[in-house]
Amino acid sequence: MSTKIVNLRCLALALSIAFAGTAQFVSTSGHAQDAMGQLTVTGKVSVNGKPAATGDIVASGDGVQTAKGSSAVVSLGKLGRVEALPESKANLSFDGGSIKVALESGRVRLSSSSGTGARSSTRDGEAVADATQENSFTVDTTCGDTLVSVQTGRVELRAGGTVKQIAAGSQDSAGTAKPGCRRQ
Repeated sequence: MSTKIVNLRCLALALSIAFAGTAQFVSTSGHAQDAMGQLTVTGKVSVNGKPAATGDIVASGDGVQTAKGSSAVVSLGKLGRVEALPESKANLSFDGGSIKVALESGRVRLSSSSGTGARSSTRDGEAVADATQENSFTVDTTCGDTLVSVQTGRVELRAGGTVKQIAAGSQDSAGTAKPGCRRQ
């Protein structure tokens, strides 16, 4: 077999592994990662402090920040997706069976498939989705508290030793909102 054919087969195998999300990737933070997501950008978005564009790869452990009027969607294949809404800052972690978002500020929307654990932590507590079903929920810290709104599925809001069950179509909060603050 010629060297060109072997090299082409190796390249094809490497690309198929990369697009299947199982190849190892070194993020801009320098850490080897097992899982990757594909980024879709609207407006001004940065990953690990560097400007990002649609099609960029996001690795587990990366930080995503969106400017005013901007958003970012990280598609994670069969796991689901994370959407960082305008003026948000979050750190993402994901592997073959879970999605974790540490939300520093702003709002994120998580969507997970059945069998995937999904959770988002804030300074007030943690929203943990029921992994036995598909879930879609929003975590909002724009008013200083943590508001969890569930679109589909079921999510627990764990804060200060209490656990609140939130069903689809409902919301609940933890912490104290800034007086007079209105959410978008």
